Amino acid sequence: MRFLRYLFLAVLAIVLVSVALANREIVTLTLFPPAIADLWGRNFSINMPLFIVILIGIVSGLLIGFVWEYFREHKHRSEARKKTQEKKQLEREVKRLKNEKTQGQDEVLALLE
Repeated sequence: MRFLRYLFLAVLAIVLVSVALANREIVTLTLFPPAIADLWGRNFSINMPLFIVILIGIVSGLLIGFVWEYFREHKHRSEARKKTQEKKQLEREVKRLKNEKTQGQDEVLALLE
Protein backbone atom coordinates (compact mmCIF):
# COMPACT_ATOMS: atom_id res chain seq x y z
CA MET A 1 0.00 0.00 0.00
CA ARG A 2 2.87 2.34 0.80
CA PHE A 3 4.34 1.64 -2.63
CA LEU A 4 1.11 2.73 -4.35
CA ARG A 5 1.05 5.95 -2.35
CA TYR A 6 4.62 6.79 -3.32
CA LEU A 7 3.92 5.86 -6.94
CA PHE A 8 0.89 8.14 -7.00
CA LEU A 9 2.85 11.01 -5.45
CA ALA A 10 5.68 10.52 -7.95
CA VAL A 11 3.28 10.58 -10.92
CA LEU A 12 1.55 13.66 -9.50
CA ALA A 13 4.91 15.42 -9.04
CA ILE A 14 5.94 14.59 -12.61
CA VAL A 15 2.65 15.94 -13.97
CA LEU A 16 2.90 19.15 -11.92
CA VAL A 17 6.50 19.76 -12.92
CA SER A 18 5.72 19.15 -16.60
CA VAL A 19 2.77 21.59 -16.43
CA ALA A 20 5.00 24.15 -14.75
CA LEU A 21 7.74 23.77 -17.35
CA ALA A 22 5.29 23.96 -20.26
CA ASN A 23 3.54 27.08 -18.93
CA ARG A 24 6.31 29.42 -17.82
CA GLU A 25 5.09 32.42 -19.82
CA ILE A 26 4.28 35.53 -17.84
CA VAL A 27 0.61 36.51 -17.96
CA THR A 28 -1.18 39.55 -16.62
CA LEU A 29 -4.17 39.00 -14.38
CA THR A 30 -6.55 41.94 -14.02
CA LEU A 31 -9.31 42.21 -11.47
CA PHE A 32 -11.87 44.02 -13.66
CA PRO A 33 -12.50 44.33 -17.41
CA PRO A 34 -11.24 47.60 -18.95
CA ALA A 35 -14.73 49.15 -19.16
CA ILE A 36 -15.32 48.79 -15.43
CA ALA A 37 -11.75 49.75 -14.57
CA ASP A 38 -12.20 53.05 -16.47
CA LEU A 39 -15.13 53.94 -14.21
CA TRP A 40 -12.96 53.57 -11.13
CA GLY A 41 -9.88 55.04 -12.68
CA ARG A 42 -7.74 52.16 -11.47
CA ASN A 43 -7.43 48.52 -12.40
CA PHE A 44 -5.66 46.06 -10.15
CA SER A 45 -3.37 43.74 -12.09
CA ILE A 46 -0.51 41.38 -11.38
CA ASN A 47 2.05 39.60 -13.57
CA MET A 48 2.90 35.97 -12.82
CA PRO A 49 3.76 32.74 -14.61
CA LEU A 50 0.82 30.83 -16.06
CA PHE A 51 1.54 27.64 -14.10
CA ILE A 52 1.07 29.55 -10.84
CA VAL A 53 -2.32 30.77 -12.07
CA ILE A 54 -3.25 27.16 -12.92
CA LEU A 55 -2.14 25.85 -9.50
CA ILE A 56 -3.94 28.68 -7.67
CA GLY A 57 -7.08 27.81 -9.62
CA ILE A 58 -6.84 24.15 -8.66
CA VAL A 59 -6.19 24.89 -4.98
CA SER A 60 -8.96 27.47 -4.74
CA GLY A 61 -11.39 25.04 -6.42
CA LEU A 62 -10.51 22.36 -3.90
CA LEU A 63 -10.95 24.74 -0.97
CA ILE A 64 -14.31 25.97 -2.25
CA GLY A 65 -15.42 22.35 -2.71
CA PHE A 66 -14.34 21.39 0.81
CA VAL A 67 -16.16 24.35 2.37
CA TRP A 68 -19.26 23.67 0.27
CA GLU A 69 -19.35 20.02 1.38
CA TYR A 70 -18.80 20.99 5.01
CA PHE A 71 -21.86 23.25 4.99
CA ARG A 72 -23.91 20.80 2.91
CA GLU A 73 -23.30 17.94 5.34
CA HIS A 74 -23.91 20.01 8.48
CA LYS A 75 -27.47 18.71 8.88
CA HIS A 76 -26.27 15.10 8.64
CA ARG A 77 -23.57 15.62 11.29
CA SER A 78 -26.08 17.39 13.52
CA GLU A 79 -28.58 14.55 13.21
CA ALA A 80 -25.89 11.94 13.89
CA ARG A 81 -24.80 13.85 17.00
CA LYS A 82 -28.39 13.92 18.28
CA LYS A 83 -28.82 10.18 17.63
CA THR A 84 -25.58 9.43 19.49
CA GLN A 85 -26.69 11.48 22.49
CA GLU A 86 -30.08 9.79 22.47
CA LYS A 87 -28.42 6.36 22.30
CA LYS A 88 -26.18 7.15 25.27
CA GLN A 89 -29.16 8.42 27.26
CA LEU A 90 -31.16 5.25 26.51
CA GLU A 91 -28.21 3.04 27.48
CA ARG A 92 -27.92 4.85 30.81
CA GLU A 93 -31.65 4.42 31.37
CA VAL A 94 -31.54 0.68 30.58
CA LYS A 95 -28.61 0.25 32.96
CA ARG A 96 -30.45 2.15 35.69
CA LEU A 97 -33.62 0.09 35.19
CA LYS A 98 -31.67 -3.19 35.30
CA ASN A 99 -30.02 -2.10 38.54
CA GLU A 100 -33.39 -1.20 40.07
CA LYS A 101 -34.98 -4.48 38.95
CA THR A 102 -32.16 -6.70 40.18
CA GLN A 103 -31.50 -4.87 43.43
CA GLY A 104 -31.69 -7.26 46.36
CA GLN A 105 -31.63 -10.42 44.19
CA ASP A 106 -29.02 -13.09 44.05
CA GLU A 107 -26.17 -12.31 41.62
CA VAL A 108 -26.78 -15.49 39.60
CA LEU A 109 -30.47 -14.69 39.10
CA ALA A 110 -29.60 -11.10 38.19
CA LEU A 111 -27.23 -12.32 35.50
CA LEU A 112 -29.88 -14.58 34.01
CA GLU A 113 -32.29 -11.71 33.50
